[in-house]
Amino acid sequence: MTQMTEKKKPLIILTGPTAVGKTAASIGLAKAIGGEIISADSMQVYRHMDIGSAKILPEEMKGVKHYLIDVLNPEEEFNVAVFQKMAKDAMVEIYKRGRIPIVVGGTGFYIQALLYDIDFEKGEENTAYRKKLETYAKEHGAQALHDRLREADPKSADAIHANNVKRVIRALEYYHETGTKISEHNEAEREKDSPYQFAYFVLNDVRSRLYERIDRRVDLMVEQGLVDEVTALKTRGCTREMVSMQGLGYKEILDYLDGKNSLEEAVTILKRDTRHFAKRQLTWFRRERDVNWIQKEKFEYDEEKILQAMLAILKEKEIID
Repeated sequence: MTQMTEKKKPLIILTGPTAVGKTAASIGLAKAIGGEIISADSMQVYRHMDIGSAKILPEEMKGVKHYLIDVLNPEEEFNVAVFQKMAKDAMVEIYKRGRIPIVVGGTGFYIQALLYDIDFEKGEENTAYRKKLETYAKEHGAQALHDRLREADPKSADAIHANNVKRVIRALEYYHETGTKISEHNEAEREKDSPYQFAYFVLNDVRSRLYERIDRRVDLMVEQGLVDEVTALKTRGCTREMVSMQGLGYKEILDYLDGKNSLEEAVTILKRDTRHFAKRQLTWFRRERDVNWIQKEKFEYDEEKILQAMLAILKEKEIID
């Protein structure tokens, strides 16, 4: 007896570099197809972190249901495995209602983990070894720890920024526990077929315009009260060791509040680091398979034309009728 293969469930990804305009595009798409949005942003998940994360405002949602926004306190840890579980739970709800999940955000690693159902839980937790690495980072600095990763797993060292101490430690831990490189494990996982019928859109713009948008966004954040937001978090007891406080916009303003530099310097550093981040995001997306690039300038920055292009691809992929 031949068994009927179950049709894969639909999934839409809408990503792109920071400040490219994902929010507006995602709302238009969700409205057009009756989709619901799962945020793939490592900062918008946190309560009390609205300005620095450029969090979508309730009125901007235009009635579209959003998941994974304002669900954790800044003291709580958020990582790729937590994201994957929360996003999968949200997808169960969305499918139950006969809707299509649209994953929106710029954290490429999170998107990949969900899209290819990457398995992270190989290897036992080794708290003693982790503590050893944390102490090493405190004593010798993040760069010295990153150098150790470069020796053990150069590919991971290229993919993980030295400041992302948590991920550097995880990669070293994985190597220590299993004797294999986490980059090889992730590559093997990435070669798996996606369990979803998916469309992966990357919204992009010409570099000069993107960088202008980033600079404008940072200036706007400062005008809207970013310093007050970070001051309130500091008063609450949040420290730079917390995952939440390592986000762009928070660690730079924290340095200013701690007297390490002037506000002007902090803003300049934030603009520079955000541009570097956008560059790294684009490098990541270029490595991904089966991606549809949406270059905004080719559509004359017309949101309706961009939407129609996405809808045409979704029909072609039989994600919508």
